[in-house]
Parts: sequence; C-alpha cells; structure tokens
Amino acid sequence: MVSRLALHPWFRLTRGTTLGVRAVVIDGKGRVLLVQHSYAPGWILPGGGVERGETAYDAVRRELHEEAGIVIVGEPVLHGLFANHEQFKGDHLACFLVRRYREEPFAPSREIAAARFFAPAEFPARTTGGTRRRVAEILDGTPVTPDW
Repeated sequence: MVSRLALHPWFRLTRGTTLGVRAVVIDGKGRVLLVQHSYAPGWILPGGGVERGETAYDAVRRELHEEAGIVIVGEPVLHGLFANHEQFKGDHLACFLVRRYREEPFAPSREIAAARFFAPAEFPARTTGGTRRRVAEILDGTPVTPDW
C-alpha cells in the first residue's frame, strides 16, 4: 500500500481545490500545541487534509488524535476559513479552536517527529507565519486576515 505521504504531491497537483484543517489547541496554562513534521522544516499547528466522505469537524478530530494523541471533548470552535494560495493554489484551511480535550499516549511517527505545548512567547524560531498569525488572532485579538 502506498503511504499518504508519498501521494501528497500527487493530490496537490491533480485536485483543483483542497481543504485542510488545523487546530489551535490551548492547554490550561495558555500554551499552544505545535507539531513538527518529519518531512518539512518548522513547527506548525496540528492538522491535515479532509478526506472524502469526512467533514472538517471529523478531520480535525482524526488529525489531532493521529498527530498528537489529543481527543477533543465536546465540539471544536471554527475560528475561520483561510486561503493557502501562497503555498498551494486552490488550497484552503479551516482553523479550529480547541480548549477541551484529553490526552492519550503519543509517540513520534514517520510523519510527526514531535508534538509539544509551547507558551506563545516561547514558540520555536522556525514556527510558521500562518501558525503565528492564527494564534495572535485567537489569543491577542489581532485582526483576522483571509490568507493563511
């Protein structure tokens, strides 16, 4: 069976529009969950693609569990829908806010090298711009922009 990682570039080239999800997961200390992929530099919000037959809400639940062992309790709150055209033409990301969750055991995988909570002032230097913008919108009330 071919892995999802191997097919990722093919999906980007063959689909006109794609939809992904990201989650701003905030713990009781105000820290934000970030993940580091094994195949790309930097730290980002956890998430991934919405699969056929799946809602964005289903996808964010699945991705959080797969990438960090996070199980959402209740409903995630939609923060916004963003265009990710700078990286991939036709790509959009639904960003959710999650404050209620439980943690299950997590171990790094072929896809996720690390998953950790960070205070926003202590984000790693290689935290992506889109990640920083969404967190600032949610925690600091900065204006929401339409692009990731």
